[in-house]
Amino acid sequence: MKKVITYGTFDLLHIGHINILKRAKEYGDYLVVGLSTDEFNERKRKKAYYPYEQRKTILEAIRYVDEVIPENSWDQKVQDIQDNDIDIFVMGDDWQGKFDFLNQHCEVIYLPRTVGISTTKTKSDLMG
Repeated sequence: MKKVITYGTFDLLHIGHINILKRAKEYGDYLVVGLSTDEFNERKRKKAYYPYEQRKTILEAIRYVDEVIPENSWDQKVQDIQDNDIDIFVMGDDWQGKFDFLNQHCEVIYLPRTVGISTTKTKSDLMG
């Protein structure tokens, strides 16, 4: 069984989120999503509209997602890969090159983002 992992905040779920989850799942049989906790988002100076538990419940309802684990820090990725027997790490191409160091532990793939959509843009559009 091939296992894939991706990470994110997944706040204000939109088609870009669904696209990356669907494409990530196409690389394997089992998709693990590392979901940024509220505390980690605070440290990143990022504010999610929905709290962690609600974002987790939403992700678990998506058919492409097999498991959601908490992302508590930038540094946990190697441990997550080892603990979950991950074969492939997937991120959006806006992170191109940032996770190449994980190639020692699994395959790293950067996927193109969905053009014209992002949570930042959605929040901006909603503010008028």
